Amino acid sequence: MTLAENPNQTNSSNSSNPLLSLNYESALESLGSDYYDEVVAEEFPQLILRWRNDAILPHLRLDPQVVKDEDFITAFGKFQGRKPFLALRYHGYQFGEYNSQLGDGRGFLYGQVRGIDGELYDFGTKGSGRTPYSRGGDGMLTLKGGVREVLAAEALHRLGVRTSRCLSMIETGLGLWRGDEPSPTRSSVMIRMSKSHIRFGTFERLHYLKRPDLTQKLLDHVIEQYYQNLKDENDKYALFYAELVKRVAELVAQWMAAGFCHAVLNTDNMSITGESFDYGPYAFIPTYDLYFTAAYFDYYRRYCYGQQPSICHLNLEMLQEPLKVIIDIGDLQSGLARFAEYYQAEYRNLMLKKLGFEDLQFAEADDLLELTIAFLKDSQIGYHQFFSDLARTFTIKWRDEPAFVMNDSEIVPTVGASTLFDNWCVLFHKVLNNFDPNQMEIISRNLAKYNPQANLLRPVIESIWEPIVQEDNWQPFYDLVHKFR
Repeated sequence: MTLAENPNQTNSSNSSNPLLSLNYESALESLGSDYYDEVVAEEFPQLILRWRNDAILPHLRLDPQVVKDEDFITAFGKFQGRKPFLALRYHGYQFGEYNSQLGDGRGFLYGQVRGIDGELYDFGTKGSGRTPYSRGGDGMLTLKGGVREVLAAEALHRLGVRTSRCLSMIETGLGLWRGDEPSPTRSSVMIRMSKSHIRFGTFERLHYLKRPDLTQKLLDHVIEQYYQNLKDENDKYALFYAELVKRVAELVAQWMAAGFCHAVLNTDNMSITGESFDYGPYAFIPTYDLYFTAAYFDYYRRYCYGQQPSICHLNLEMLQEPLKVIIDIGDLQSGLARFAEYYQAEYRNLMLKKLGFEDLQFAEADDLLELTIAFLKDSQIGYHQFFSDLARTFTIKWRDEPAFVMNDSEIVPTVGASTLFDNWCVLFHKVLNNFDPNQMEIISRNLAKYNPQANLLRPVIESIWEPIVQEDNWQPFYDLVHKFR
């Protein structure tokens, strides 16, 4: 899984490197230089492949057995055989304040390719060096930052969140100085594969520049590439915004069900395709705490776990400002008005699946969900452990007596110790008896599917980072990623 190379060593031709032989498209490049700057990649002193996401390669029509480690190094470490590289321009509201000094500061658009599903995907770098938007920064990514992003993307993907994925991560041999890590610290460069790197802030910049013509051009591009089902509709612009609202509402519901706190929901971190990306100081909640805040610098809990739905709603509302030169304000408001409906439906759907139930129409469904949240909030037992124990200990015997429900778990209260939990057991037992005995296997499979045994709490991340620091031992990292498969 690891490979060290001299960055000056001569490589094979592009035609023999499957990653360079992909059919790259120039969809965003064709829009013109009003949207980006051409940049060059950093030359690194050492290149060690630490992560290659073989699970993604078949989606790109690539056989993992054919793609060599050297191919990743050449394409995504030396950055040979591809150009131009595009640093995208954008602005954004950061913690409520407008910032016009943004843009890709340590990454660029490497290329765009079609997946086997026919959809367009971006390869974007992180940690590839300075750009015109680095604002005094070094344009680099710490190795720990790369490790954390790989883990976040794979864990969220396993939990059913619509997320970007990391295609590769390469250690680059530089020593970086950071205020939040012991320094000098190791460095990395990674490739993020996502639907699009176009952000809410991309449109906000064009509004700031008073360029409705560029807004129109970009919006047409977005619909043409990412909302193809709407491109021939007469009211495609209003339908686009309504669909974006739905996607974002469902995305934040996915975060909430997964117990995930993104931490930095500025508008420059909101994708125009409604996809989750850019994992910096994120954290998964240890317990059900709406005030849990992942970023140490979020002093006023603006982006705490429980605020995520309202913040995403606000970001969509602010996006109306640049879009209203094209879309009627009444259509924008009508589209946003359904946010709560979409969010509640998706959250209910996902949480009931975590409880084992694909059939969402049984009479006690909402009562069971409400009681589950009430118990998790009141007891403050581990959020992820509760659901993994629910999956691990499930048995058909739970149909016999409420006292049998989760009685093999060591974290839940004993019978009589918690009225809330006792009531939850009674209701769960009742719900199980509404289903036929032969459906218990289906419920068991649902529980296993939607509640992985592995979690990504902060102590877990530190436990796999420590062997990397102390012994350059990557096996715990690979083992943990494998558990998310």
